[in-house]
Amino acid sequence: MATITAGMVAELRAKTDAPMMECKKALTEAEGDMVKAEELLRVKLGSKASKAAARVTAEGVVAIAMHGGAGAMLEVNCETDFVTKNDSFLALANAAAALIAAHHPADVTALSALTYAQDGFGPTVEDVRKGLVGKIGENMSFRRFKYFDQSNHLTSYLHGTRIGVVVEYNGDEAAARDVAMHVAAMKPVSLTSADVPTELIERERSVATAKAAESGKPADIAAKMIEGSVQKYLKEVSLFNQPFVKNDKQTVEQMLQSAKTTVKAFTMYVVGEGIERRVDDFAAEVAAQVAAAKQSA
Repeated sequence: MATITAGMVAELRAKTDAPMMECKKALTEAEGDMVKAEELLRVKLGSKASKAAARVTAEGVVAIAMHGGAGAMLEVNCETDFVTKNDSFLALANAAAALIAAHHPADVTALSALTYAQDGFGPTVEDVRKGLVGKIGENMSFRRFKYFDQSNHLTSYLHGTRIGVVVEYNGDEAAARDVAMHVAAMKPVSLTSADVPTELIERERSVATAKAAESGKPADIAAKMIEGSVQKYLKEVSLFNQPFVKNDKQTVEQMLQSAKTTVKAFTMYVVGEGIERRVDDFAAEVAAQVAAAKQSA
């Protein structure tokens, strides 16, 4: 039996972009013949992984995991909603979130290097990701995650798999979880009015100023209109000032006070938020595929 060295595996991986273990298996089967091993990988995985790497991943899931009082929330992206129902894709997302909660990697690169095996791929998270890209035929990526330490109690809420919220609190867990559900529904941008980012306030002030100018009101009245609009906006987007979704007769802050609970922070992930989605001409794409098929026939 031929000796398969790490250098041979690395060389084949560089050529094919296939997972490390798949390269080793192919080399073993080909008895060290690099050309034959590459052919075996092309048959098994095709060139899906390398081709998929350039495609936009705007769909995906949010996964949340807790471990010994710590926690993690992770967004994993893919190309189509169809893949978000794939058991292997979901298993990778949930396992990666659990690894973050347990090991607190510094970033996505560190996460990708953690030990993990699934579906015959491994021995790292990145090897499994690349293996599933080849197997499923879609690009997928770990977009972002947040690790939560044990400074506060944690609770979470997942709305399907597209919206995830983690709330850091002290007090009653049921009340804190209600806040997590409220955040998913109402999407506040901060805990209090004082925490709303300056750029958002200035954007709202600009809109209010334009509306006031169109009204033709005297300057003093226009100034009051602008300030009133800004204050209304601040109440609408700050969590504690929002009417509680389960009882709009009280604010979230009032609900928490009655439950003797303090919310220290919240984090919300919405799948694909901020990603520019490509709009395809489906008819043109089909026509292009037909033309390509005719040329290769």
